[in-house]
Amino acid sequence: MERVKDLLSTIMSHIKRIVSSKHFIRYSPLAVIALIAVVTFTTCAPPEEPEPEPEPPVISNPTLPTMPPTEPPTEPETEPETEPETEPETEPPPPFNPLTGLVTEEDISINRPLAVVINNHRNAQPQLGVSQADIIYEVLVEGGITRMLALYQDITDVGIIGSVRSARPVYVDLAEAYDAVFIFAGGSEHAYTEVRSRDITRLDGVGGPRYEIFYRDPERRSSMGFEHSLVTSGERILQHLPTYGFRLEHDDGYERALSFIDDGTPMSGAAAIDFTVRFGSNGKTTDFGYNYEDNLYYLRQYSADYRDGNDASQLAFTNVLILKTSVSLLPNDGYGRLRVVTTGSGTGHFVCGGKYIDIEWSRDDNSSQFKYTLEDGSELVLGAGKTYICMIPANMEINFG
Repeated sequence: MERVKDLLSTIMSHIKRIVSSKHFIRYSPLAVIALIAVVTFTTCAPPEEPEPEPEPPVISNPTLPTMPPTEPPTEPETEPETEPETEPETEPPPPFNPLTGLVTEEDISINRPLAVVINNHRNAQPQLGVSQADIIYEVLVEGGITRMLALYQDITDVGIIGSVRSARPVYVDLAEAYDAVFIFAGGSEHAYTEVRSRDITRLDGVGGPRYEIFYRDPERRSSMGFEHSLVTSGERILQHLPTYGFRLEHDDGYERALSFIDDGTPMSGAAAIDFTVRFGSNGKTTDFGYNYEDNLYYLRQYSADYRDGNDASQLAFTNVLILKTSVSLLPNDGYGRLRVVTTGSGTGHFVCGGKYIDIEWSRDDNSSQFKYTLEDGSELVLGAGKTYICMIPANMEINFG
């Protein structure tokens, strides 16, 4: 295109020079026409076609240019999805003895306990198997003496138990309060009336059928007399009791009234280190001494340590309950036997961990369990361990020192 413009410019310059020349006349018209035709043809000629651009060389296996690495686009931060919180699975509590609150290897809580009347006459000492009882009641009988009702939730490995003595109405009441199998040897007329009218599950070593769980200990018979020689044993009870056809488990829905905690010491209580419980104006006494090393109360009676004849161990308990109640002579009884009230309500003391507090006890009827409350009405919680319970006349006072 630039060449055409240069040629056209040259021709136009020649025309101007010819026209302006004085020799213009000399040129013929045909020459002029020819010149114009050349210019016209030249200016109207089609433009030169552009040279084709060279095709790019063919490259096999092309390598893409290396780009600088770029970070992937970041997602907007969002809260991680969390699964709804679920309650952590908790293991069921271990089995425990319902009379002590202590953990056991096997679940024995459904079993009915055994309630054995134990002789406590001075001439019948030492007693046998009492150190392994879970709960012991000491209660007045006639003549200012006391007897025990020993409660066992598990009789395994207890050894010999005794000597076993005769029943009184108060022991019938206490056995029924725990839905226990009642074990005794004879009894007063009032006691027999009660066990029969209430259909108490009972094993009588004197007045009933011959039960193989009982036997006379020859050594005690020779040294203490016939009346202090009747005994039983854990081994015999385990062997023969299932053969007697008794109900050996609590009925469905049976609820236990006792509650326990590891340390039952009443924080607001007053000191109770060494004290004596008197069971009547001129009655028998039991002494309690607190040991700070194991937090147990050790017992003494008859001016000596209260020991188990099986292994010579001194009786020791975590809890001591002192229940005050009405104690009176039974009517129409020529032996001075006593009526000890176990239903209704009364006052008392709870001793644990070197301290004591005042409490109230209640029991609705003969088939009910004992309930213990503090003065403000809240439930009394015992320390996990064995319990010794003294039932004394309401007018007896305790000097805790």
